[in-house]
Amino acid sequence: MSIDYTGTTALVTGASAGLGAEFARQLAARGADLVLVARREDRLRSLADELRPTGRTVTVIAADLAAPDAASQLAVELADRGISIATLVNNAGFGTRNRFENEDAARIAEEVDLNVGAVVDLTKAFYDQLQANDRGALITVASTAAYQPVPLMAVYGATKAFVLSFTEALWFENRDRALGVLCLSPGATSTEFFEIAGEHAQVGDFQTPRQVVALALRTLDRRSAPPSIVSGTRNRATAWSVRLVSRRLAARLSGQVALRNPV
Repeated sequence: MSIDYTGTTALVTGASAGLGAEFARQLAARGADLVLVARREDRLRSLADELRPTGRTVTVIAADLAAPDAASQLAVELADRGISIATLVNNAGFGTRNRFENEDAARIAEEVDLNVGAVVDLTKAFYDQLQANDRGALITVASTAAYQPVPLMAVYGATKAFVLSFTEALWFENRDRALGVLCLSPGATSTEFFEIAGEHAQVGDFQTPRQVVALALRTLDRRSAPPSIVSGTRNRATAWSVRLVSRRLAARLSGQVALRNPV
């Protein structure tokens, strides 16, 4: 039975491009009003203009979610506007690629703040609203990098492993409630991510944002949805195969793949 998002509001972070923009499009097509959040206001407004002809109400908020108190400030702003959130898509995030000793300390601190801190803070800030609604979901975006250590992307991989574990735990805590909880782990996807992390961060064949988002929403529609899903058959096989080997071997294999494209 499909989730009926009609008349509810979905908050999508990192909505200026890629998976975030596609989540907004597909949720709007399913009847949800939207709150779009990202740093690039011009991109958000362009997306809002695209979506408003569908009849949806679209609210644009430009914010740096890695900043201290960003989540609480966003919650206050939406409360002041009388907007209650039924679906939260924690999509904002980025990755860096380098040997750890060569990483910029300020940049990786921002990476942790956004990929981990903002996910926890936003979920906490809107958790009561999500649980109070019987037609919504909590979706977090991790990565296939969550399933093994990722040399040359050590911080990114660790942040996504956190997101996976965090979300799966909340799935269990909400097993007797109407709230759907899902961690989505895309593989290589045609988004701006690789412009930031570098083209050599790619492992596997590219999927489109439309394919990845459609999988997430279809999964939540299932009567007994799993706590997490990996997009792409080959990606799922790779993620599960890691569980069959030792952590030492997993790190070695992942490192060998990374070193084929050294920084």
